[in-house]
Amino acid sequence: MSALEQALADYLQLRRSLGHELAEAGWLLPGFVAHLDARGSRTVTIETALAWAQQGGTGRGASVGPRRMTAVRGFARYLAGIDPDTEVPPLGLMPHQQRWRRPFIYSPADVDMLLDQARRSIVSPLRAATYATLIGLLAASGIRIGEAIKLDRGDVDWVEGVLLIRESKFGKSRLVPLAASSMAALQDYTRLRDELATRPEAPSFFVSLSGTRLVYAVVSQTFRQLINNAGVGADAPCPPRLHDFRHTFAVRTLLGWYHADDDVAAKIPSLSTYLGHREPSSTYWYMSAAPELLALAAARQDTAWSAARS
Repeated sequence: MSALEQALADYLQLRRSLGHELAEAGWLLPGFVAHLDARGSRTVTIETALAWAQQGGTGRGASVGPRRMTAVRGFARYLAGIDPDTEVPPLGLMPHQQRWRRPFIYSPADVDMLLDQARRSIVSPLRAATYATLIGLLAASGIRIGEAIKLDRGDVDWVEGVLLIRESKFGKSRLVPLAASSMAALQDYTRLRDELATRPEAPSFFVSLSGTRLVYAVVSQTFRQLINNAGVGADAPCPPRLHDFRHTFAVRTLLGWYHADDDVAAKIPSLSTYLGHREPSSTYWYMSAAPELLALAAARQDTAWSAARS
């Protein structure tokens, strides 16, 4: 182990002991240290950091280079306390240019077509029911796909009609109430799952054919096949994603409040809590996801201004 490899191991151990996950840094920085060792560099310099961050032809607007530079900057700050010759790359050296991707908003007909496609095209009754129920839950609840995959059987409260989402994004847990129709769909799936998967390998609510917890990579690939075969979003500028069910849920909820003439500003914090956002400002982002929402918000603001002037 080189001196830099040892320093990196110490750095990651220290940061993790302080509660930082450092998943991306732990994945990226070994490559950077290997780059330094190959060049015979004994510490971080701005030149070596920039050369490594730009490797692989990261084009303008790409996020790989800025993410590499962020990881290096943290490591360099640590090294600077050990080796005074260390150069810490300045902020803004490789700015991250966030590219906004317009979400696909599913219509009720789109969801119905996907559920029908899953039931008709997937041969295994258990697998067909798993994907139809999973997609239906995402559309009906707005939970993240990772949260749905992580659900265990004990996380469903059949009496109260709520899901327990355990330690999701930002380490937060929350309760997600479901409509009676959604609970009935989950119960139908439970009966079929217990009948066909009699010896499960995991406590997960959704199971694979082998009785194990679903894997995101497989779910994503299967979902893409269903989308393509059903023709959902075929003409959309960006292909529909699993995460777009969450966008759709938020947009439909906000539209419903506007059409009901509810106090949307007062209700946003409750939607933020339901979705598991850290703060309501994250929920306001959905206002830009649908032109109809923006129009309704603008019209209400105009009405308020007119009332204030009169």
